[in-house]
Amino acid sequence: MRDLVVKAKLTDRIIIDSAGTGDWHIGQPPDERAQRAAKKRGYDLSNLRGRQVAADDFARFDLFIVMDDANASALASVCPPEHRDKIRLLMEFATIDDSRVVVDPYFGGDEGFERVLDQCEDACAGLLDSLRAQLAA
Repeated sequence: MRDLVVKAKLTDRIIIDSAGTGDWHIGQPPDERAQRAAKKRGYDLSNLRGRQVAADDFARFDLFIVMDDANASALASVCPPEHRDKIRLLMEFATIDDSRVVVDPYFGGDEGFERVLDQCEDACAGLLDSLRAQLAA
């Protein structure tokens, strides 16, 4: 998504951050398999580090994009009621893939990470189109 926003010259209008619902990867870089798959497509994830969603994030951000129902549920459980409508599944924005959620790549081989990238590229393009429409309104 960051790459798309940079190419669209919208970095001054769209702020992107990443955070998990749990605390088990705080301070750690992305999975090596994810980094390898991303690098093949020209994405550099090496500077990213895990962090956990913080209470002030709910007022700070307009959208919380999650990969699956488990993450949506976990986020909703700590989200103030007035901000729960900000939680959306990434695949809601997909234009090619009709999957409901992003597949979990961690229990398969490298091809699982390729599949995740396919899904994310599709859905992030749709998300950017949606955000562009909102910014133009």
